[in-house]
Formats: sequence, structure tokens, C-alpha cells
Amino acid sequence: MQVIRHPGGYTDRFATEGALIRQLYDWTMRLAGHRHALAALAVISFLESSVFPVPPDALLIPIALAQPGRAFLAAGICLAASVLGGLFGYLLGAVAFDQLGGPILQFLGKTDSVESFFAAYNEYGAWAVLFAGLTPFPYKVITILSGATGLSLPVFVAASILSRGIRFFLVAALLWKFGEPIRALIERYLSVALALLLAAAAAIYFSFRLL
Repeated sequence: MQVIRHPGGYTDRFATEGALIRQLYDWTMRLAGHRHALAALAVISFLESSVFPVPPDALLIPIALAQPGRAFLAAGICLAASVLGGLFGYLLGAVAFDQLGGPILQFLGKTDSVESFFAAYNEYGAWAVLFAGLTPFPYKVITILSGATGLSLPVFVAASILSRGIRFFLVAALLWKFGEPIRALIERYLSVALALLLAAAAAIYFSFRLL
């Protein structure tokens, strides 16, 4: 691993963390060939919702390609474990934000967004959960901050199930139908497309509210 150092001798934290996340991503991909791949998928989906930096898609995609008949089972495992992990993240934010949630957000480099997030979250929390569940924005950040700000738990769970379900089952359906040829499009453009659709839905929703 190449380590970049400042003139003063300090290690470049961002380069080091980026290399660590890359190694975790590669390790996650290798799990797809393991005989306990579905169990590993459940664990990673759970942890990604609160502490793990690699999204479960990294494991869901190769599993669905290798075993198309189990693509929807894998998506269901992702959904259930991710929502349960989201509840754990919510708990971290609700009861241990200063001790645990805060340091996790600091490690992920997301502490700069906390103040503005708190200010608007009571009104737009459900949309925030939907956004994080569908897009590359770290879902774990939203789960922890949802607990810290006291977002309604039923709203949090419903938005998590909806967004995570759409994301994981859409990936499974596309891979089941089209296989390897669709993989690059999923990895490159799916999150962007889902973000645009969510933005359109939000625009329609708020337009009706203003009428």
C-alpha cells in the first residue's frame, strides 16, 4: 500500500482510508464464491447499515450472476438484514450518539454535515431515508442520525423497507433477466437513475403541497 506523507511527516489519512476501503471491497467481492455466501451477504448487509463502509451490492451482484435462481432470495436477505442493521444504527444514534455514533460518523468523514442535517431532519426525514436507501449516499449516516434526531420509528422503518427493497430487488431482477451484460450499467448508472427518479417524485410531492 502506498502511503502519502505530508512534508511534516504526517500520514495522509484520506489516502490510507481510501486504500482500506478498497481492500474491504475486494475482500467482499471474493466472498461471492464462498459456500456460505448468502450468510456473508446477510452479515455485510446488516453491518453496512451502521458501520461497514462497503455496500452489499458488491456481494449481491456476483451472487446473483453466479446463481440466477437465487437472485431474489439474495435480494430478500439483503433487504431484511439491511433494515435490521438500520434499526441498530438508529439505536446507536438514539442512545449512544456521543459515545459510538459520533465516532463512526467521524471515521466516515461525515461530521461536517451533522449540523445542517439536524436543522431540517424533522420535516424531511422520510425523504432523507429514501434518498440514502436508493443512492450511493451512505445509508449508515442516515440510520445513525435518524436515531439521534428522533425521527419517527415507523416512518424510518417504512422508508427503509421501501427504498432498500426497490434497490435490491431491482438489481436482482435486472441480473436475473439480462445477466452479465447488464452488470456494468447497474454499477455505473443505476444509483444515478434512482436518484433522478426520487428527485422527480420529491418535486411532484412538494409541488402538490404548495398548491
